[in-house]
Amino acid sequence: MSIFHQLRENQVLMSAVIAFFAAQLVKFLLEFWSTGTVKFERLLGNGGMPSSHSATVSALALSAGYCYGAASFEFAVSFILAMIVMTDAIGVRQETGKQSKLLNKMMETDFWKQEDPDLLPVKLKELVGHTPLQVAAGVVVGILVALVAEYGLYR
Repeated sequence: MSIFHQLRENQVLMSAVIAFFAAQLVKFLLEFWSTGTVKFERLLGNGGMPSSHSATVSALALSAGYCYGAASFEFAVSFILAMIVMTDAIGVRQETGKQSKLLNKMMETDFWKQEDPDLLPVKLKELVGHTPLQVAAGVVVGILVALVAEYGLYR
């Protein structure tokens, strides 16, 4: 059996990967629907609705639970990882986005007049974290993908 076949047959891995890309596609489509512009960076970028990280780890944990049981080591590790990722997305990464927005405003007003080219103002990425709603939407995407994998794709 080839490694590609083994990877494709790994329900836990495939659920997580598909959930990531499903969330990124939804993010891309929502951006297009709301702004009318095509932004290809939304297909792989961080931040926004829904959280692809939350979708990924939710699908990973639920699929691990289905495949190995709720009492398994695999589910325990996946669940704890999911909690860390989602807490980080709402906490640290959301605050980083707020700080980037403030710094970008300061730089727009020529707040920093630097001679050093390494310190010249560069627009910082503002869309790095998530609101609780964006994380919850990511969880829903992850759960749906894991359910489809469990009851559809791998049956």
